[in-house]
Amino acid sequence: MASRRRAADSLKTDKKKKRKSKTTCEETAELCSLVEDEQVKRRVQEAWSRRTSHSHGDLELDCQPFPHCIIKNFLGSESFVESLQRELMDLDYHEKSNDLYKFKQSDDLKKRAEPHISGLRAALFGRFRLWLGEVLQVELEPIVDISCAKYEYTDVLLCHDDELEGRRVAFILYLVPPWQSSDGGTLDLYTTDSNFQPQSIVKSLVPSLNTLILFEVSPVSFHQVSEVLTKDKCRLSLSGWFHGPPLERPPRHIEPAVLRSPHLPRDETLLLEWVNPVYMDLSYQEQIQQEFEDSSEIQLKDFLKEEKFREVKEALRLTQIEWAKRGPPNKRCYEVASLDTLPQCVSACWELLCSEAFFLLLSNYTGLRLHYLCPADDDDDDDDTEDEESENARNAEATGSLTESSSANKSREKELSTPVHCGELRRWSHGGYTLLHDAEVARAEYALDLVLPFCGADWKSEFGGFTCYVANEEDEELLTVYPEDNSLALVYRDKETLKFVKHVNHKSLSDSANTNGSACGALYDFSFVYYE
Repeated sequence: MASRRRAADSLKTDKKKKRKSKTTCEETAELCSLVEDEQVKRRVQEAWSRRTSHSHGDLELDCQPFPHCIIKNFLGSESFVESLQRELMDLDYHEKSNDLYKFKQSDDLKKRAEPHISGLRAALFGRFRLWLGEVLQVELEPIVDISCAKYEYTDVLLCHDDELEGRRVAFILYLVPPWQSSDGGTLDLYTTDSNFQPQSIVKSLVPSLNTLILFEVSPVSFHQVSEVLTKDKCRLSLSGWFHGPPLERPPRHIEPAVLRSPHLPRDETLLLEWVNPVYMDLSYQEQIQQEFEDSSEIQLKDFLKEEKFREVKEALRLTQIEWAKRGPPNKRCYEVASLDTLPQCVSACWELLCSEAFFLLLSNYTGLRLHYLCPADDDDDDDDTEDEESENARNAEATGSLTESSSANKSREKELSTPVHCGELRRWSHGGYTLLHDAEVARAEYALDLVLPFCGADWKSEFGGFTCYVANEEDEELLTVYPEDNSLALVYRDKETLKFVKHVNHKSLSDSANTNGSACGALYDFSFVYYE
């Protein structure tokens, strides 16, 4: 019995030793010899400070459109790279998707114990961090900020500048199979204008195995990971940031507000000509209003008369319409039609949505005061207001005050306020999107959104191009509105609700999308916003 216990004790001791060796076993990551070369470091330091290009063997520094450094064969051992790939592929990944991106990401690798992951982490945030700090002549903090990402077919990371408190240098280490530019997934770099807004892509870096790319996070470091177009490869990469004192940033550029207009003086003759008679029935309008007031959104299918809808849909594909691209790409990317070039039937449809009669129809559908004929909010509130005004008037008379009561002011403001709108005729094709941004948050207000799509029966939700509503500073989607032919979507949003249009991906161009032999890669819609 004693011998068995000793054997067991010995076995436990061995297990402890094995566990200990497992947690402390870290493979040393050998970095390329260039990083150890003092002369190379001085030359890179000088070139970076002067914003001039420099190359030496596998290292290249280019300062256009902003300073970025490429180091090929960054890790000195092929076997280390292969083992690192295997460890990374065995990690758990989480689907990440919002307005800006769609890809799979690992958890933070700060505490992973795999020998090659931990070895690389130690090398990156140890001796390489010190090397980089000397090159930039800035003290980088020993904060570990690194994760792994897998980009597969249709995954993308749209235009952004990486700005976040503490980030000084961004890096990407590629661990990809043989890769061509036709596979997508390139790191695209943007030029910027005088307002520090991104303009156009001037350089695309194709992923390459064991290549490290790094750049300073700055007011002009706009970049994107272009959509992955290959269906049989995985764009595996490690990425993160070195933290340090941030570069000075200019005041944020504020775009001019979109011009708003009152309705056009058009009567209900226009409605009778265009709108499905079902939606002109007053009792049905009451049902619509009840449903809308319950949920703040509704979709009215087959809204336009079928012959009118078909006429507009065919006319939208005519070459006479001039389309202009709307940017900048850190906020939006789609085309908008020049109203002066619209065919007659499309112009008439535009007038319908701007007309006084349509404002009144929307009031009937939603209960919002978009027309002076629409009744005020609540009779009870009005009675309370009248009582308050009478009391204030008596007080004013008694004191000899000439100042109007606040409630009277509010009432008059409400009477004098004129409902207004703004709108666009948009064309969405592969690569189109809108993004949430700070200016949109600052200007958020109560509004009624209208979208009337012309997309074809072949358009699928997996193509993108749908509108998502989210609460400010929340990830959860409140509502998703998918484009559907001749289905009028109405959504009432408050000051805390924001919206974006999801990136239109490569699937919209696939052969399976073209069941009738014609490209269905374009989606058109009238997009309007109405304000009480």
